[in-house]
Amino acid sequence: MTALYPMSEPFVQHSVAVGDGHTLHVEEYGRVDGVPAVYLHGGPGACCEPWHPRFFDPDLYRVVLFDQRGCGRSTPHASLEANTTWHLVEDIERLREHLGIDRWLVFGGSWGSTLALAYAETHPDRVTALVLRGIALCRPCDVSWFFQRGAHRLLPDYWREFVAPIPVEEREDLLAAYHRRLFGSDDIARMSAAKAWSLWEGRATTLLPDPEVVNHFSNPSVALSLARIECDYFTHDCYLAEDQLVRDVRRLADIPGVIVHGRYDLVCPIDQADELARAWPEAEYRIVPDAGHAALEPGIAQALVEATDRLGTRLGTR
Repeated sequence: MTALYPMSEPFVQHSVAVGDGHTLHVEEYGRVDGVPAVYLHGGPGACCEPWHPRFFDPDLYRVVLFDQRGCGRSTPHASLEANTTWHLVEDIERLREHLGIDRWLVFGGSWGSTLALAYAETHPDRVTALVLRGIALCRPCDVSWFFQRGAHRLLPDYWREFVAPIPVEEREDLLAAYHRRLFGSDDIARMSAAKAWSLWEGRATTLLPDPEVVNHFSNPSVALSLARIECDYFTHDCYLAEDQLVRDVRRLADIPGVIVHGRYDLVCPIDQADELARAWPEAEYRIVPDAGHAALEPGIAQALVEATDRLGTRLGTR
């Protein structure tokens, strides 16, 4: 197995104001003159973590990580004010310009893959390559699979805890029921709903149980931003037109791409990766046979490091 690169410290940190009252927390890893890359975290509503730069060779790359609007150390926390997919796409562009980067590799997993596709299809001339993991097309059918009907049949014990905060009479539309609680005035109900939402996702993320992943999703700060922002985005179809990401994938024909997906991904079933790969035949498509959704599952981590190594060497010789 290809090991992740060692843990490291950022060589610089920034606070970047992007408008609408939002300030992004930004970190850079590797070498200042390395191959530029930007890491897009999942969610929406999650945050960057110290292990995220470990998919990149620090002697080869200049890796930029940032917490998206309302997430992690960006402020204001858990805010939905001026917070849509298209605000985030333009934040990526503002950040690229702020850092003086002409073009960069874009790396994203789960919601990060959604955002990476939206960004690359909007600004293809600014993308040198794409590395995408756990493809999330964020269509209504994809959201319904995980939050209404589908995944509950495979994880019935965890599902019972997910629906517990919602009265039986409201369970025919769980997104709406959760939205009422996550954006209501009852602080206790809001936090209870956030924890149940986040724990459901954390438990479903790995093929085999992983207490560290579950503990991360159980963190109250992570749970609140993840649940509020995800629920609001999913209620609005992630601000995407129907099948938009697949429809516009032709704009990526000249961009090297790697798609990595776990065969037994319960959060984002593999049909999403398969549909993207068929619409984008120029991309390399790797199915990991013994993995679920999480980036740190061994086969997925190996495929991602191999992809960044190969693409970084190619881009570094240009």
